[in-house]
Parts: sequence; C-alpha cells; structure tokens
Amino acid sequence: MNAVNESFLGGADNGVLRLITAGSVDDGKSTLIGRLLYDSKGVFADQLDAIARAKYKRVAGEGIDFSLLTDGLEAEREQGITIDVAYRYFATPARKFIIADAPGHEQYTRNMVTGASTADAAIILIDATRAADGVLLPQTKRHSTIAKLLGLRHIVVAVNKMDLVDWDQAVFERIHASYAQLAERLGIASFQILPLSALNGDNVVTLSPRTPWYRGEPLLTLLEGLAVDDNGSDQPLRLAVQWVSREGGDRADDFRGYAGRVSSGVLRPGDTVQVQPSGVSAVVREVRLHDRALEAAYAGDSVTVVLDRDVDVSRGDVIVHADAPARVGREFDAELCWLDTQALNPARRYLLKHGTRLTSAKIRALHTRRDIHELQEVPNEAGVLQMNDIGRVSLITRESLAVDAYDDIPSNGAFILIDEATHQTAAAGMLR
Repeated sequence: MNAVNESFLGGADNGVLRLITAGSVDDGKSTLIGRLLYDSKGVFADQLDAIARAKYKRVAGEGIDFSLLTDGLEAEREQGITIDVAYRYFATPARKFIIADAPGHEQYTRNMVTGASTADAAIILIDATRAADGVLLPQTKRHSTIAKLLGLRHIVVAVNKMDLVDWDQAVFERIHASYAQLAERLGIASFQILPLSALNGDNVVTLSPRTPWYRGEPLLTLLEGLAVDDNGSDQPLRLAVQWVSREGGDRADDFRGYAGRVSSGVLRPGDTVQVQPSGVSAVVREVRLHDRALEAAYAGDSVTVVLDRDVDVSRGDVIVHADAPARVGREFDAELCWLDTQALNPARRYLLKHGTRLTSAKIRALHTRRDIHELQEVPNEAGVLQMNDIGRVSLITRESLAVDAYDDIPSNGAFILIDEATHQTAAAGMLR
C-alpha cells in the first residue's frame, strides 16, 4: 500500500516547477509521469487499485501500468495513446511540481503548444529503440522547436527504454550527439540528457547500477535543482486592467480603482505610471489587495490600483512605468502556431485576444512557414497555415495595442486568434 506523500504539508516551499513532457508516440511519456508519481509517493492506494483492475492494462502479470495514472480518458486507455493534455501535481520535500503530459501524435501537436505555454521546463523523451542509429523522429524535432519558440528555460532530454537496448552506452552517445546537433540548429543554448527506463524506474528517482558510465543525477534530483523563474519581477511593469472598481458613485469623493493582474515588474505607491495606449500619466496613490494597502505588488499579484487623479482607464488598457513603456501600434509581425482544423484564411477577420483586450485583426501577409524536417523557415508559397503549422505573419488590428516582443516579456507578447464565426481558438501567437 503506497503511503501518502506528506511533503505537501510539511515540506519546504522552494517554488513550483511547471513541466511538460513531450516526444513521439510510445516514447513513454505517460509511463514516466506515472513512475514519478508512484516513486515520490504521490499516488493514493485507491488509485493504484483502480488501475490494477483496469481492463485496458498493458503490463503483463502483477506489474503496474503507470501510463493509466495520466491517460484517464476512455479513448486514451482503449487506444493506448495520449489525446489531451493531462495535468498532475505532486511534491517532494525539495519542491512542488505541476506536470503536463502532452500527446505524441502529430495531429495533437496543438495540445502540446497549449501545455507548454505555461511551463518552465520540458522533458523531451526519446525512445532508444527507435533512435538507436542516432536518427531523431519528426515529433522530437517538432516539440523541441516549439519548446524553443515558447522560450522554455530548461530542456531535459530523457532517453527512455534503455533497458531494451541492453543499456548500451554507444546508443546513448549517438542519440546525445544527434540531439546536440538539433539543439545547435534550433538555437537551444543548453540542455541536459540522461538514460533511463520509465517502466522499471532506472535513473528516475535513484541512480541505476545498470549505468555505471552515467555520471549525472537521476531525473527527479535534476528537476528539483532547476532554477525557477522569478515570474518576471525584474522586468518592466505590465498590468492589464480587467475592470474599473467603483464605490460610492453618488458622492463627490467616490472610490475609483483599476483592478488587474501584475504580469511583470513591481508596482509601488508613488510610482509614476502611464496608461497605454492613451499615454496619459499619473502617480500611484495606493495599491490595494482586498481591504488592505500594500507596500508593493509583484508579478502574479492581482491588485487594485488607485491613482492620484481621475484619468480615462478601461478594460484592456495596460498600466506601465512611465520610463519603460510598451510599444503601441496596430501593425505587428508575429509567429503563429495554427490550432484550428480550418486553415488560416487571409481574407477573413479574426478576433485577437491580448491580455484583457479583445479586438478584431486581419492577416496582411503570410511570410514563411517552419519546415520541421529541414529545421528552417521556408517561403509560404501556398499562402495558408494548416492545423499544427507554425508560420510568420504580419497582421493589423482595429484598435491600438500596448505590446512587447515575446522574447522580452512573454506575458505581454503573447496573444490568441479566435474564429469570429465559430468562436474556436484558431491560433496561439507570439509577437516578434
């Protein structure tokens, strides 16, 4: 009977690490997460009992099919694949984790994009039996490209199923060399790589005696040591206004505050700020959280800002420090990850959601499309983007937006496109 992990209650809070697992079909992503949950005692006894009796169990004998801990949909268990992103939470005495298990099939690449958009790190799994000659599968290249585009700080390459190649160091070294070439072509500055067996638990939580030639750390120890982003507190201030808070509107001294979430930077009383896109300036009189005043609000805090004078502020505006404004404009270049089953149609208008602002937008030009096999941008001669395509475009919006380049401030450089007719999310975009 697996004991309850009490580190949720008594462990030191060293920050939350948000992970996504990615790779090709049957690389063992779900099994790896299940093994992490099990070995860190993040699984309850009734869960183990349920998967032990599951009719879709694919492990012989009394063994545990760890993939069933994340593949919860009936269709997933029936087909033995991951279809939707599954989120799992667990903790060790050193850190808390949120893991997103992304599908491996090419048709579900868009699910990987949504899962990776909030991640700090990616675990790219490679099946040692299918890459023994050093040739990487297309989805490994595609997911690595997406991880780079989304600016994930840490990439961990897990060479799985090493037990099926007899823990051959030469196989591992060939895969290591191939991924190093891929990382160089994609511009990935650094990555960490390790050999493991998710099914048997080798090098997952503890080092395996089967890899005396591996000098690194087991996966869990490696993840516990990754630096967590400070959520952008060292970046310029960006606060997207969600709504205007009013109280006592029938009096001359009525309260007026502007509620929103600080997505980056730090906001303090006395700061001179600017409301964009209008460009009107004011001084922060007070920063409030519920009924108390704060000395400072940091990235991630949802607060109400009171200014020293009444200015025109409405939902969708962005409050910035006057000496570090965002770029204001209507025309932008961006990279789109197309998510909709209907291809991009340049003749149509789409709704663009940026922060709390919703406006209409039109694609003015489609410049290039990323060729995953050649790992480069190629001219988009077809003039369309199909589902799961990634391409660079120019677009124009009906209203002015206060934006930053995604590489500089991801929270203010990301947006989505919405189909006006179906209200489906059509694309995830990154301003360049």
